[in-house]
Amino acid sequence: MRRIHVGNALSAFGLGFTVPYLYVYVAQMRGLGAMTAGLVLAVFAVAALIVLPFAGRAIVRRGPLPVLVAALVTAAVGALSLGLSGSAASVLLSAAALGAGQAVMQPALATMIVDCSSADTRSRAFAMQFFLQNLGLGVGGLIGGHLVDTTRVSSFTLLFAIEAAMFLLLVGVLATVRMPHSPRLADAPAGSAKGSWKQLLGNRAMVQLSVLGFVIFFACYGQFESGLSAYGVEAAGISTSALGTALAANTLMIVVAQFAVLKFVERRRRSRVIAAVGLIWAVAWLAAGYAGLGHGSQEMATAAFVSTYALFGLGEAMLSPTVAPLVADLAPEGMAGQYNSAFALVKQLALAVGPAVGGPLGASLPGPYIVTFLLFSLGITVLALWLGRRLTAVQDRPWLARGTRVVTRGGASTGPVRADA
Repeated sequence: MRRIHVGNALSAFGLGFTVPYLYVYVAQMRGLGAMTAGLVLAVFAVAALIVLPFAGRAIVRRGPLPVLVAALVTAAVGALSLGLSGSAASVLLSAAALGAGQAVMQPALATMIVDCSSADTRSRAFAMQFFLQNLGLGVGGLIGGHLVDTTRVSSFTLLFAIEAAMFLLLVGVLATVRMPHSPRLADAPAGSAKGSWKQLLGNRAMVQLSVLGFVIFFACYGQFESGLSAYGVEAAGISTSALGTALAANTLMIVVAQFAVLKFVERRRRSRVIAAVGLIWAVAWLAAGYAGLGHGSQEMATAAFVSTYALFGLGEAMLSPTVAPLVADLAPEGMAGQYNSAFALVKQLALAVGPAVGGPLGASLPGPYIVTFLLFSLGITVLALWLGRRLTAVQDRPWLARGTRVVTRGGASTGPVRADA
């Protein structure tokens, strides 16, 4: 588990080097224009949507470690070639390789955490993963900002080379990992993938969690660097430096509050924790509304806007030990990889749709934008409480399994099972 966490930190550290500077690199340093830079970002999403449906089955059949190693090598090749690419075609192909590799890393690492944890330790393990990811992204972005030089394309090539090196270093760290035995479907017929998706879709609790996950990622993560930033600049008059402060406040909140929040949520029902996050984010959107529509001073508007990102960070810290372990506990034995990949696919869909909807709306219709996402946040609360009625007692309150022989992971649920049953 320690090596897995080191791997999470290294991969996030590498991504932090390049993600904030990708647009500048493609559009300006390579002189390929804003259109190509936008296509690169779209290619990341498309590549993820293409590979994730197959990644789950590969993890189930082969185990997460071989799939993770393949994803890391693919991402390393994509990162290095992206740093050396000078034409639009090579940049887009490199971005496709990097995006595909990054997408498969998520469910593979999540499945490794599931295999190396128990019901007692799973929430803490996923909280640690989220903490290290954000810390790695923040530190990587900070160091990358000092290394990059907009007058020298070679400085960007160095960033991508460091990112590739981080992925390869992670291969070395995980190459010696001996995973505990867990059920695999290696002997299943090759054509049975369709059946596994049918089984997943027959799990009503998982379907409801996927719908809830889409709303969560659409209403929060899908707005960070698109709709909400556009709203802040256009409606609230937020400067670019204040926008950077808001993003830093989000990361700082996660890093500072993660383990304090963990102690709070570990003994609370998962469905109610998620419902509480919806209410917290509703307050965040009200703060954003005040920033842009409250007609207060610029200082008050900036403070309200920064608090919006901080409140989002608090909600994220509550979700990290809640949602991912719930996905694992809903998966039947041997199917954690399939379920993790399906949920990652839902996340990618939301992250693709969110900016496309939120960006134009936040820039041109600030009032309807705030109202829309305020309602989405309240929808998270409603959907979470609805999901709680379908979860078993142990799925919603995992601490009940401690010291018992209760099996927390199950297959399809055919009807509502009350958490207090």
